[in-house]
Amino acid sequence: MLGEQIRKLRLARNLSQVELAQQLNVTKQSVSNWENNNIMPSIDMLKRMCHVFSCSADYLLEMDATGESYVSTSGLTLEEIAHIQQLVRDLQYLESFRKLHETSKND
Repeated sequence: MLGEQIRKLRLARNLSQVELAQQLNVTKQSVSNWENNNIMPSIDMLKRMCHVFSCSADYLLEMDATGESYVSTSGLTLEEIAHIQQLVRDLQYLESFRKLHETSKND
């Protein structure tokens, strides 16, 4: 559900409800209500959340089956974007290596 996604993304960024509320220019109570599925945010607020969380609306609404996250590269040079892409590839490689290592330890 949307509330669970908001909570998950907020916690992944080590934000409190107050901190997220400040970034979205709303009250802590609004964030709490969204996370508890008491009320739904407006379309405009969903767009703001996507910006804050650097994700697509499909991902936020759990309509994206791939489970991929997105990073906004607005204002970055092509060289900076290439560096970020390389970091992501390196992290993916390290994660696959870690999983392979764990699997071999358990055998």
